[in-house]
Amino acid sequence: MTATGTFLPEPGAAPLPRMIRAQAALETRMLLRNGEQLLLTVVIPSLLLVLFSTVDIVDTGADGSAVDFLAPGVLALAVLSTAFTGQAIATGFERRYGVLKRLAVSPLPRWGLMAAKTCAVLVTEVMQIVLLTAIALALGWSPHGDPFSVALLLILGTAAFSGLGLLMAGTLKAEATLAAANLVFLLLLVAGGVIVSLDKFPGAVRSVLELLPISALSGGLRDVLRDGAGMPWRDLGILAVWAVLGLGAAARFFRWE
Repeated sequence: MTATGTFLPEPGAAPLPRMIRAQAALETRMLLRNGEQLLLTVVIPSLLLVLFSTVDIVDTGADGSAVDFLAPGVLALAVLSTAFTGQAIATGFERRYGVLKRLAVSPLPRWGLMAAKTCAVLVTEVMQIVLLTAIALALGWSPHGDPFSVALLLILGTAAFSGLGLLMAGTLKAEATLAAANLVFLLLLVAGGVIVSLDKFPGAVRSVLELLPISALSGGLRDVLRDGAGMPWRDLGILAVWAVLGLGAAARFFRWE
């Protein structure tokens, strides 16, 4: 028996972990239903891996098979496409249409919304990595190295690109974010050591390109997975700096409306 004026179940916000899980599941479903996002995050990396591994189009500068060079770079590209390009575009248009403004006044705190988006990115990346690894293994890839080093590179790479993507989405108009994110994606695809070895660039240019997060991620993954190197501290340090700068700037300058 309940007292007059009370309700069962008791109204109020759900526990914070449950709200974050629900929002993360929603973000993941929305991403998987978006054909353009799937093209960017799944189809393009898969096609690049198959095409450049089976057809002698680009000189990778690798001594071994092409897939041994390309697979780590394509894994880095998958992180870039999801954590940076896809997240920047989706968040930019959510901001334009007022979705973020409305979610910001819901029981889910703003940091919880960002945490949910990050969880959705990580879930998508896991699916990408599983798919791309299966394709690469079918093409004859023979990975080496420490899985912990690989996981650490992927986590720091995700943090770095997420910060940069949120910074872009929270400061530029949606149309500008769409254009800029796609342009950056194409530029880093060519100049980030993904399918073209950085050794092909002049020394001074290469020194600058090696400081980019995509170069650090693809280079670190390649050192570990192809060459069996130990912990790639230099690449991890570069990614950590980008992660701190990107996430810090996003927290400082992100505008919700």
